[in-house]
Amino acid sequence: MLTAIIDYDSGNLHSAEKAFQRMAQEAGAGTVTVTSDPDVVARADRIVLPGDGAFPACRAALFAVDGVFGATQEAVIDRGVPFLGICVGMQMLAARGHEYETVPGFGWIEGDIESIEPADPALKIPHMGWNDLVIDTPHPVLKGIGTGDHAYFVHSYQFRVANPAHRLAHCDYGGDITAIVGRDNIIGTQFHPEKSQSAGLKLIANFLSWSP
Repeated sequence: MLTAIIDYDSGNLHSAEKAFQRMAQEAGAGTVTVTSDPDVVARADRIVLPGDGAFPACRAALFAVDGVFGATQEAVIDRGVPFLGICVGMQMLAARGHEYETVPGFGWIEGDIESIEPADPALKIPHMGWNDLVIDTPHPVLKGIGTGDHAYFVHSYQFRVANPAHRLAHCDYGGDITAIVGRDNIIGTQFHPEKSQSAGLKLIANFLSWSP
């Protein structure tokens, strides 16, 4: 079994690679590789798309890597390969992003990426640090994770899903902020599971053993 973490120069992938490798070893879930090779992505049993930075820049960087998005879409949409998007990798699942300019996302989960506007003006943007999760919809990837568990966030924009059933969890930061989205074989986390200690490692382990 092979898990591919897509590398498109979106940030330092060292911590994600180590967390996924650790949990794959513990769960007997095969190997984990960081790759920008579309052939590796095409034969992967699970695909992870991280992302740090602004939505337009991340999207442009991903699409600049020849063949990678096409291989990802064919695997995830056509063949149902389990997929996990992290931070901006989750945001790009949306139909549109509105960070600096409006650009199209993948359209895999209907909704828009919009700026966080807390009701309390004292709350700073970006939303950065630990926050409690609130589970909205049970899901196999959330096994052993409950409301009140902590996750680590760093972001200024949020996923506003069109269908509430696609929001699996949220947190509160001067209003509801989507924390996890999902449908079918697709999952996305706004927070960084590789930096979220026990809850994040559980989510990674669950993903590596998930069969949608």
